[in-house]
Amino acid sequence: MTLSRDIIDRTLSSRLGERASQVCEILMHAGFDTWWVGGAVREMLRGYLPQDMDIATAARPDDVIKLFPKCDEIGKKFGSIVVSHRGATFEVTTFREDDVASDGRHPESVRFGSREEDAARRDFTVNAIYWNPNNGKLFDPFTGEQDLSERLIRFIGDPETRIHHDALRMLRAVRFRARIHGQYHPETFKAIRSLASLAADLSGTRIAAEMEKMLLGPHPERALEDLWETEILHATIPELAACKGIAQPADYHHEGDVWDHTLRCASAFTEDHGADTRWAAVFHDVGKIKTFVLKERIRFDHHAEVSGEIIRAVFQRLQFSNARIDKIAWIADHHMMMGSFATMPPERKAHWYYHPWFVELLQVMWLDIAGTDPADFSLYEEIVSDYNHFLDEHPRPPKALLSGDEIMEILGIGPGEQVGKAVKALADAQVRKEVTTKKEAREFLKDLPNTL
Repeated sequence: MTLSRDIIDRTLSSRLGERASQVCEILMHAGFDTWWVGGAVREMLRGYLPQDMDIATAARPDDVIKLFPKCDEIGKKFGSIVVSHRGATFEVTTFREDDVASDGRHPESVRFGSREEDAARRDFTVNAIYWNPNNGKLFDPFTGEQDLSERLIRFIGDPETRIHHDALRMLRAVRFRARIHGQYHPETFKAIRSLASLAADLSGTRIAAEMEKMLLGPHPERALEDLWETEILHATIPELAACKGIAQPADYHHEGDVWDHTLRCASAFTEDHGADTRWAAVFHDVGKIKTFVLKERIRFDHHAEVSGEIIRAVFQRLQFSNARIDKIAWIADHHMMMGSFATMPPERKAHWYYHPWFVELLQVMWLDIAGTDPADFSLYEEIVSDYNHFLDEHPRPPKALLSGDEIMEILGIGPGEQVGKAVKALADAQVRKEVTTKKEAREFLKDLPNTL
């Protein structure tokens, strides 16, 4: 495995690659040893066009700031400056050795060092490969290229020491193993398995950010299975780990238990599935843990609502925004509604079909079916057909020109039925294109009280 001329040419001719090369050239022209490092080099060695480039340099932060006035200095004390160059941004980090952390999360201090010392502080051998875009040289002190050819995830140095310095490295190992469809070095796996409980001390934000990268990356089902196998999931999200071993009705779920179903859902992700859809799909059946009962068959009555409740608790702990929590919980809470839409009157369909999260609800319904054996999409396809037919006959109403508060102020009324009537009347007028501006909306409302 080595960098091919084709991938080098494609990378350097790309907009991002060209500008990253120019940043390196500016730093080197000023006398500072400078290299691309990490993910960009790893992806190029694998034959892929990198989507971002991290740059490591001998230049100190103040030197970088002088050379690139357009920059973000928020990471300056850790030796990192985000440089803006010709419309592209790059993280430019001074060679350093900062592998001391008081709590496994935050470095106490940063010491600037040499390129060799910078390589030694990195987590995995496949992330410690440097490439110079100006002369084409590779610097690979820990044989990361060879490990990459074996698809091997291996800690640099003593694995247990690396994990104690920052427990997030265990989750990163899982993510990179899934990304390269790889395998663990035996000592790396052994250390992760034995120290998985340390992940419980990580902040919810860091856990969520790393897991979201797993869900959005290749082979998310492998990452999830590894999180369970290593017991990282037990330490971080025990509610999800508990899905393993929760039996399902054999007649309807040949794929196995709830965990097996969850993995099949994750393996069915496609490019049009966004992060919130993927989180909702992974957690949509977490309520089955609490609702399992054995009657005439295995049943999970009201598990969707319970899933929504569990999601709210878990995602608050993971420090998601309230808006995202509401959305993901709502999707899980309603994922069992497919059978209801066919019999709804048009006004109720409008409530659902116009809902801003309905498309993602449909996506999770599709993933739920895709994760089931046998998979029967007939009802789903009927709903999609009805949804499209409904929108053709009832075009989505335009965005309201005035808020409810504005309407009440104009009409001089308080909350109540009259406000709802006014909102509907204004919306209908917008659909008929009788009202197209805020000014026209206000004039329309002034004449409305006579008809309410």
